[in-house]
Amino acid sequence: MGASNTWIRTSLAQGGTAAGKRRVRRVLIVDDHPIVRQGLRRVMENEDDLTVCGEAETARDARTAIKELNPDVVIADISLKQGDGIELVRDVRAHHPQLPILVLSMHDETIYAERMLSAGANGYIMKQAASEQFLISLRRVLDGGIYVSEAVGNNMIQKFAAGGSYISANPIDRLSNRELQILHMIGKGMSTRETAHSLNLSIKTVESHRQRIKRKLNLNTGTQLVQYAVNWFTGREGGSSPFEPKADPTPATEAHGAT
Repeated sequence: MGASNTWIRTSLAQGGTAAGKRRVRRVLIVDDHPIVRQGLRRVMENEDDLTVCGEAETARDARTAIKELNPDVVIADISLKQGDGIELVRDVRAHHPQLPILVLSMHDETIYAERMLSAGANGYIMKQAASEQFLISLRRVLDGGIYVSEAVGNNMIQKFAAGGSYISANPIDRLSNRELQILHMIGKGMSTRETAHSLNLSIKTVESHRQRIKRKLNLNTGTQLVQYAVNWFTGREGGSSPFEPKADPTPATEAHGAT
């Protein structure tokens, strides 16, 4: 993706809707990994009711593409080269209240799914999901529904049933959305200054958030915070995705990733 073309418009063939067929819905892909965008295209290219109208790899490019392409749905990751998926979802929901948003991410759904729904997303699915399940989730949000996995749905029901008495065993759940964003950026290796610039915050505000994160996670030093963030981040970035085209395996190099 060249510097002079920060988001990609896809040329679409013109055609009417045949009787008995679904209307073709236009999909905008927002992900900072070209190989994932390519994989998503391959999944959708043989579907009569779906077509990719464009791609973007930053939050700013996504906002521009939405205005110019008028997609029927946005597929967005949480991690972007510039900006943040949570902020993007909030912004899109504020300016385009009827536009369906499906979050497709490597990040642990038990931590992020409810947060993204609260921010305005219509669905959340992991990149490890099968292509068929991805298509189910995409059509669900296009048809006005909400999509989460069965495990997330059950967890949400348990929380609702417990009311205010529900206490999560995961310390990450103690963090606010902003604190989770900052922990994520620390794990990516971003400095306080880079984090402040990316989130449009002052350095002092980011430092205050870092102190609160340490308290909530029972960490004593900045070094411990960085180590915790890196371990947490890398632990959720691993794994394979069906949307990543695979190289032809050979007997000597073929390996099967653990779940």
